[in-house]
Amino acid sequence: MKRGILFTLFLLGFVLIGKGQTLIMPHYGGGAPDTVGVYHTATLDDGEVVPLFPIEEVVVRANYVWKSEDARQQYLRLKRNVLRVLPYAIYAQKRYQQLDHDLALATNKREEKRLIKICEDEIKYKFNTEIKNLTISQGKILIKLIERQTGNTSYELVKDMKGGMTAFLYQGIAKVFGHNLKSTYNPQEEFEIENIIRSYERTRPMGAPPYN
Repeated sequence: MKRGILFTLFLLGFVLIGKGQTLIMPHYGGGAPDTVGVYHTATLDDGEVVPLFPIEEVVVRANYVWKSEDARQQYLRLKRNVLRVLPYAIYAQKRYQQLDHDLALATNKREEKRLIKICEDEIKYKFNTEIKNLTISQGKILIKLIERQTGNTSYELVKDMKGGMTAFLYQGIAKVFGHNLKSTYNPQEEFEIENIIRSYERTRPMGAPPYN
């Protein structure tokens, strides 16, 4: 019973100081209380400030047993393709964010068109020098990853920058080559791709490019 009371008092003392940043042990009698340490705080939706203790990520892995050698090779091909196109999806994310920021600061339509033209020229250059060499399988993965990174399909990105008619024409051209600019990304359905990306993000050296 006494232990339960002491534990309750300890929790009460912890709650009472929860809005500060210094953790002080409950103190009784004379002398100064002991300071345990300094902790971070977080503010809840209702305005209450509570202690925040970051917990390291725990990764649970299982040894995958391949059904066949063909299945293993198929997975390795998928991994190579994902890591091959991931940097382009990240590039699209950063470039779209930059364009969105620049357009928000533009003062007139002429400036907006100039910024969009600069972005379009950069994308065309990257396509003509690098992306055009991707295989059909890699292109399909890239379209999905662009939606993963930006939250918008490739069709929506083109429509935002160049209008609905241009997006429609680009979609028609893409379908000729077996692509669909409206493809979306579902991490539950694309769990293998999601696992590949998350695994590499955890293990790749700092500053290394996001592909092999």
